Amino acid sequence: MKTFLSLILVAMLSAFTLPGGNPSIHQFKVKSIEGGIIDFSAFKGKKILVVNTASKCGYTPQYEALEKVYEQYRDKLVIVGFPANNFGAQEPGTDGEIQEFCKARFGVKFPLSSKISVKGDDMAPIYKWLTSKAENGVLDATIAWNFNKFLLDENGKMLAYFPSKVTPDSEEILKYLK
Repeated sequence: MKTFLSLILVAMLSAFTLPGGNPSIHQFKVKSIEGGIIDFSAFKGKKILVVNTASKCGYTPQYEALEKVYEQYRDKLVIVGFPANNFGAQEPGTDGEIQEFCKARFGVKFPLSSKISVKGDDMAPIYKWLTSKAENGVLDATIAWNFNKFLLDENGKMLAYFPSKVTPDSEEILKYLK
């Protein structure tokens, strides 16, 4: 009888989820800029830095720092860029044009998603999750411009949000990787 009750309790607890959904980014799959799929569950065990990017922005040179941080910490960090044209039409290109620009100009090797929307009525589901405490369980954030950053832990849980002016190689971010 005790074992039976234990099994019922385990089943009830495993069915319980926090209001608003799953507090892990590992539930998401997004289209990659190359046409494949970026499956966030493949990043379990590594921290994840998510960045909304644009090719014609004053912050675009951050691609260089993103790539350097990615190379330096690739054993414990994955960076995923999300090109978006939400601010000042600063990402007008096609996926192919964006990919070529990032590789040719900055040598980007970290994963890039297909172009998405990071705000408004057509906001991508992953950004709804990233920006809503009800969804991610940790914080609310407003994407105010390009190159906003979200850092997630090895279990896919939200650690921190950083605005555009915080560079990828800043101590504010690197302290989580050391």
